[in-house]
Amino acid sequence: MNEEILEKVLGETQSRVNGTSKESSAPHRHVTEFVGTAMGDTVGLVIANLDPQLHEYMKLDKKYRSIGFLSARTGGAPHVMAADEAVKATNTEVVSIEMARDTKGGAGHGATIIFAAEDVSDARRAVEITLEAVEKNFGNVYSSDAGHIELHYTARASMALEKGFNALVGKSFGIIVGAPAAIGLVMADTAVKTANVDVVTYASPNNGTARSNEIIISITGDSGAVKQSLLAAQEVGLSVLSSMGEIPRSGSTPTLI
Repeated sequence: MNEEILEKVLGETQSRVNGTSKESSAPHRHVTEFVGTAMGDTVGLVIANLDPQLHEYMKLDKKYRSIGFLSARTGGAPHVMAADEAVKATNTEVVSIEMARDTKGGAGHGATIIFAAEDVSDARRAVEITLEAVEKNFGNVYSSDAGHIELHYTARASMALEKGFNALVGKSFGIIVGAPAAIGLVMADTAVKTANVDVVTYASPNNGTARSNEIIISITGDSGAVKQSLLAAQEVGLSVLSSMGEIPRSGSTPTLI
């Protein structure tokens, strides 16, 4: 389903929910809005006025009327990093980050991220920023049929990374992912031996992941040290993954360095 068809379907749905039709002259109040798509089979949408029952079940603060949300079949860390940029630039809160096992993601995760906002324009802008940043972040994901490695960096972590990876807000932060899990462990060991960094989180197939065949660590420390650790982990990860068959390729233009 392309974007034009999806927008038409959502428009018809909105009309029925609001008791209007295309021929009606009554004001059209948008309920759901398609924002866009990105790599990783990612879709971004906005609901301007979330249904009260869902609002209650989602345990949202009553001050938030609108939500923006993204779902991806492939990804996880690229999306959380992207969401972190979005909350820095908008008046939104990341209320939910879920990284589910998805069969299309090979050894890795899919992702669902929800932003809450008092103003629908903030929710929409958060989704727009996230979609744009996802494209950039996939430059640091290297994949092949055998597996993948990921390395993500920010000089200043914010609330999305705090929620998703227990990052210290305002501190330099990095994420290292390797699949199959053995590659992730070698990358993690290399990273912490390379520079003076602290491990913030550690996740493995049976602990902290959605049973994905990955080892994921996040690190913090001095900005230069974090980058040095990430680059060392990248070198060893690419070397091991390449030995398993085809050369892993980046999803877009790498931005780590």
